[in-house]
Amino acid sequence: MTVSPDRHILIVVENLPVPLDRRVWLEATTLVNAGYEVSVISPMGRGWTEPFEVIEGVNIYRHPEPPEAHSGAVAYAREWGQAVWHWFRLARLIWRKQKFDVIQGCNPPDLIFVLALWYRLWGVRYMFDHHDVCPELFEAKFGKRGLLYGVMRVWEWLTFKTATVSMATNGSFRDIAIRRGGMAPEDVFVVRSAPKIETFTPGPGNPEMRRGAGAVMGYVGVIGQQEGMDLLMLAAEHLIQTLGKTDVHFIIVGFGPTLEEVKQDVADRGLGAYFTFTGALYGPDLLAALNVIDIGVSPDPKNPMNDISTMNKVMEYMTLEKPVVQFDLTEGRVSAGEASLYARANDPEDFAAKIAELIDDPDARTRMGVLGRARVLNDLSWAHTTPKLLAAYERIFAKMGRRS
Repeated sequence: MTVSPDRHILIVVENLPVPLDRRVWLEATTLVNAGYEVSVISPMGRGWTEPFEVIEGVNIYRHPEPPEAHSGAVAYAREWGQAVWHWFRLARLIWRKQKFDVIQGCNPPDLIFVLALWYRLWGVRYMFDHHDVCPELFEAKFGKRGLLYGVMRVWEWLTFKTATVSMATNGSFRDIAIRRGGMAPEDVFVVRSAPKIETFTPGPGNPEMRRGAGAVMGYVGVIGQQEGMDLLMLAAEHLIQTLGKTDVHFIIVGFGPTLEEVKQDVADRGLGAYFTFTGALYGPDLLAALNVIDIGVSPDPKNPMNDISTMNKVMEYMTLEKPVVQFDLTEGRVSAGEASLYARANDPEDFAAKIAELIDDPDARTRMGVLGRARVLNDLSWAHTTPKLLAAYERIFAKMGRRS
């Protein structure tokens, strides 16, 4: 589908720079290829420090990265307050250059509706791109509810009430938009996060990264408070020191606020020789690391957030034909099916046992890898997601009285 070039979309994202945020980048470039004018507001960071540049037809406006908050209302107010100020500043700059028709807000946080409400005065509509369930994210991060949890439930409700159309990353998120957000079912589109198989391809990888080990496990993603890295370390310790699987290595790809703590935990357990921390990797370097692993691990613990979230790393392992070990999560099973083994919820010893099971059965690894890649190619790749994304935008413009 090709649309009129006078349709201008403003995408706002707070927690990752663009084009580093792979979901947002695929959405932006897909919309450009469909004929939309696309501008993006994102923070700087991770080498993306130009305040303005055009990449693949996408106009990217970046602001200084706000200080990331890990605890306390004051810290979060500082982070999000700075972000909101930059959103309004850059949106005004973009509006003066070319008026936009739709603001697409990519959470967290659930605050972009404030910008959308202001521009609604000029006929702009809000497309909510639901990346995370923020109330559950808060609960998972701090292990409790409380005042901030209640505030986030209010923000979530206001976000859905402001949105004309919303995009959910999976069926569980769609249910939240309808049940908790009160959106009409026909205005909620499941737009799954998925790799672009044209560029995310299996290959030999970099054999030097194996460190001579017979079996290599890989992790890619954020290294933070809620990603289960503590459980992965316990599982690795049990695998090596109790189950006796010493001919192994773990490659950890990514960055995050607890990276140094995780490295120290590995050292304190005497596991330093079994781990390589690569930091953030992109493009060919990421493929070189992930293609060399034998098993992809996803240690995200079972909690109200993770149980209904789709993990990008699981999709990436499957795309590269790697079997997966993860805890038994509802949406984890929806994504991986028979391409994964599922450990008992938050049980690191069972997680280690599932890794050991795959280490001992290379035929099962091969079979599961083939099933996983076929699942992506046949049902879950970005090629299958693109029509849903474009349909969501066709819906929002139709509700504005403008059809292709």
